[in-house]
Amino acid sequence: MPRPRKHRQLWHEPQPAIFKPVGVQLEALDRVTLLHEELEALRLADLEGRRQVDAAGQMGISRSTFQRVVTEARRKVAQALVNGLALQVEGGTFRVAAVRWHCADCGHDWNMIHCSGQGQPEICPACGSRSIRERSGEKR
Repeated sequence: MPRPRKHRQLWHEPQPAIFKPVGVQLEALDRVTLLHEELEALRLADLEGRRQVDAAGQMGISRSTFQRVVTEARRKVAQALVNGLALQVEGGTFRVAAVRWHCADCGHDWNMIHCSGQGQPEICPACGSRSIRERSGEKR
């Protein structure tokens, strides 16, 4: 029996998406499915230029697993671009990273799921203070 697949950690709440060639109806196209964790690996490696060991740590997987994920993601994107296929982003085994926050006034700590476009909370949920900071080293 194979070992259960480890959840990959994503930094944002994923949204399903489809990218397709212009001028061709989606129904007429074959699709390649890019998993959400494969898109995250591409973001970390190619968009942010992270080293594999750092990106793997951020996703909560080994460096060799990260290498396999990013290699498969690049193959799928190239296949879609070269062969004129629709690239569908969906599925995978993942969890969304929680960011740990701390109130400097009352000492209250809490987690918040990070979502795209969502920044630092404005006030502490315990005391209403605006003296909030992210807990270092506990973000991901």
